[in-house]
Amino acid sequence: MDLIRLVDDDNIVRVHIIGRRTPGILPEHDLLDAEIIVESSFISGRLDICFYPSDLEKWSLALDALGAGRDAEWLDLGNGPVIRIELPGDDRNYPSVLVEDGSGSCASATIPLALDDGWVEEQRTHLHEVMRAWPSEVLQTSPGAYEWRH
Repeated sequence: MDLIRLVDDDNIVRVHIIGRRTPGILPEHDLLDAEIIVESSFISGRLDICFYPSDLEKWSLALDALGAGRDAEWLDLGNGPVIRIELPGDDRNYPSVLVEDGSGSCASATIPLALDDGWVEEQRTHLHEVMRAWPSEVLQTSPGAYEWRH
């Protein structure tokens, strides 16, 4: 299932959810494994990532910013990959997506995408589908203490 799916006739940027990292094991049951997939006529690549449901809330906030006409960034945890979406401006006609792996490969790619109207709402739909498929089931009761949500 895709959390992010940005596609035009030539380019694709996706965040594909694979599933829970350690299903049934506290505290990491909620940790989701995924991969960032970039495909174009020039380059293609995949980057394994993982994140918590709280990062889905941050993606929702990024979508709010994009919906309000502002650039947005997601997964910038200071030590891992970053996805930055820049809206059309003076120097570009289309939105562009920067995927940067600062701590691993140190590679980055910027992919321009001719997206249809309504693309932000489409990403919200993907987000809600992911949240329904993999709801948060772990509750941190105090530092270092976890239990199942009821």
